[in-house]
Amino acid sequence: MRVISCLAAMLIAAPAMAQEAVEGEALYGFYCATCHGVDAQGNGPMAPSLVVQPSNLTTLAVRNDGVFPTTRVIMRIDGRDPLVSHGSMMPVYGDFFEGKEAFTEAETGQPVLTSQPIVDLLAYLESLQQE
Repeated sequence: MRVISCLAAMLIAAPAMAQEAVEGEALYGFYCATCHGVDAQGNGPMAPSLVVQPSNLTTLAVRNDGVFPTTRVIMRIDGRDPLVSHGSMMPVYGDFFEGKEAFTEAETGQPVLTSQPIVDLLAYLESLQQE
């Protein structure tokens, strides 16, 4: 019975995760691509004018021993972990991504409370990770 419940949960979660990635791609294109590039490799049109070059977002997991750094990404987006770039902090998008509260799972397995738009962005960024 437990196996059936797990399989049902996986089947339900797969379309939700796909939808989250689609929503996240749209948010990424509007808010992030200017600096990080359409391909998320840190080569956006604003990159040359920045003091600190934008990260290649396709290698976040590789640079973290193969684990996507969910908590760090959330905190960079919402401003709890500021990053200096163009002589000032990376834009803090926490206010733009307010909305329905949502939980996601940290790399440690612990639940993390954030907003649905940030969960969507995370799903998209995770889908871009290189092996």
